[in-house]
Amino acid sequence: MFKIAKKRELNSTVTMMDIYAPQVAKKAEAGQFIILRVDEDGERIPLTVAGYDRIAGTVKIIFQIVGGTTMRLNAKAEGEYIEDFVGPLGCPTKTEEIKKVCIVGGGVGCAIALPVAQKLKSLGAEVHSLIGFRNKDLVILEDEFRACSDKLIIMTDDGSCGRQGVVTAPLKELIESGEKYDEVIAIGPLVMMKFVAATTKSYGVPTTVSMNPIMIDGTGMCGGCRLTVGGKTKFACVDGPDFNGFEVDFDEAMARASAYAEFEKKERELNCNLFRKEVE
Repeated sequence: MFKIAKKRELNSTVTMMDIYAPQVAKKAEAGQFIILRVDEDGERIPLTVAGYDRIAGTVKIIFQIVGGTTMRLNAKAEGEYIEDFVGPLGCPTKTEEIKKVCIVGGGVGCAIALPVAQKLKSLGAEVHSLIGFRNKDLVILEDEFRACSDKLIIMTDDGSCGRQGVVTAPLKELIESGEKYDEVIAIGPLVMMKFVAATTKSYGVPTTVSMNPIMIDGTGMCGGCRLTVGGKTKFACVDGPDFNGFEVDFDEAMARASAYAEFEKKERELNCNLFRKEVE
């Protein structure tokens, strides 16, 4: 059992928790992930490490409430426990020899992008961060990004916070203005990463994307997280989650990601009804 040391609502659909898991915190690095179960009968879900405190022995996770399991996780209170918390899994984000980087985060993907930005800043890199959201009510981690970024641009679809538009617009502007990035690291919705990679490819800027496909065991055995990268099959759990953005077959990844959309919808409705009955 693993204790929820802290819980904080970032917005109406996104929650942050610090989980007391000293063995995981001891080895966790930016870019890696964990797999958890809320209770003994629960499903396994992967969540990226959003931060860690090796002294306190805690690992930070940030999740969007989209299905039955995340609803059950969000129903847990600070001080309560979850069943399993396994990790760290996957390969850490490569940060060696990066002197200047542009971090592009979209929505809840910013939770994954933040520790990467923080790690690179701690290593002395110049960090430019572009983060995008649908509207101001969904903006998360603005202060944290500002603290670790030499330049921060916030984009919203409706212009209610920062600039109006998508993150590829300022990315293109920065590159064309003469900014020379060693790498662009994009983390967020698949369609966002697809267009970030399409933008940077035309300028020859190396681009890394973080993939979070359907995943079950996290050890490469189930094959659920398979992707096509450079024409070859890769597994996000052991080969990634970071990949060369120019080589990922995003169309295939998006088709596979939507395979369980209807199931998740039904599971969410079921849990809503269960919670409603419990309250009544």
